[in-house]
Amino acid sequence: MGLRAKIIGTGMHVPDRVVTNDDLAKLMDTTDEWIQKRTGIRERHYIEEGQQPADLAYEASKNALRAADLDAGQLDCIILATLSPQADFPGTSFFLQELLDVPETPCFDLRAQCSGFVYALAVANGFIQSGMYQRVLVVGCEVHSTGIDLTDTGRDVAVLFGDGAGAVVLEANADENDPAGLIEVRLHAEGKNAKKLWVEAPGSGFTPVRITHELIEQRRHFPYMEGRLVFKHAVTRMPEVLLETLGAASLKLEDVDLFLFHQANLRINEYVMGQLEIPAEKTLSNIHKFGNCSAASIPMLLDEAVSTGLLSRGQVVSMTSFGSGFSWASAVFRW
Repeated sequence: MGLRAKIIGTGMHVPDRVVTNDDLAKLMDTTDEWIQKRTGIRERHYIEEGQQPADLAYEASKNALRAADLDAGQLDCIILATLSPQADFPGTSFFLQELLDVPETPCFDLRAQCSGFVYALAVANGFIQSGMYQRVLVVGCEVHSTGIDLTDTGRDVAVLFGDGAGAVVLEANADENDPAGLIEVRLHAEGKNAKKLWVEAPGSGFTPVRITHELIEQRRHFPYMEGRLVFKHAVTRMPEVLLETLGAASLKLEDVDLFLFHQANLRINEYVMGQLEIPAEKTLSNIHKFGNCSAASIPMLLDEAVSTGLLSRGQVVSMTSFGSGFSWASAVFRW
């Protein structure tokens, strides 16, 4: 069976501040009914003043380490996926490393947007299978609330996003009697669509400085999305990569016990489930509570599945994402 990367602990954390659709309706021309009908979202969590992305990542990581019955000093590497870094540089992972008090443990950020967690899993899997590292902490962490346009102009994008973090601890598993571990991961990207869902500024390609008053006045420091195009690509690419990954693992749809989809828009996931004829009882959704937390969405969802008892050891899980880039990815593992 060989060496496998086994998930031995999961954790998540969201800020205490809850922002409902009605709260957003006070800031822009929208309604609870409009948002729920188009996205499935009822509320999301925002950080309070003074909170940082690394604070969310730290709490999620502590929970994952506790579940794994490990302390941070036993980690060999930290990978943090994010599209909302705490600083331009260094990466958020360095601030997390300091909070975990594990000086000199290698850490780095990975940027694959909403597919970031699955991309990070693939990297961690490679580290473990090669024998380079025995234990890797993989974190998805996002703070969207400080970077969205909470006006009528930005309404269509702003209502989607929330803040949160999710984490898993991976450990090398060579036990022939324990089949748990990642089975297959598949990653894809299509850069020609990079500008269809992006935040343009600040950027190092702008000269002589990365942000100007003009860019701000043009609102180019806020997310831009061609929603219909994103929807069209998501409902095409997600089933493709999910089936590709299962095929590589010699598995069929009916072999999967739980399907976890990136929580970008409930309508996207419902469409994908309909295409693949996946029964509702084989999926889990939390977008109604947390909105789109990008790289944090899937690990948050996984932790909920574990903590609520929905997922049992030995079961097969499929995780699939689609995001800016465009990027799309899928992983299948035995819990």
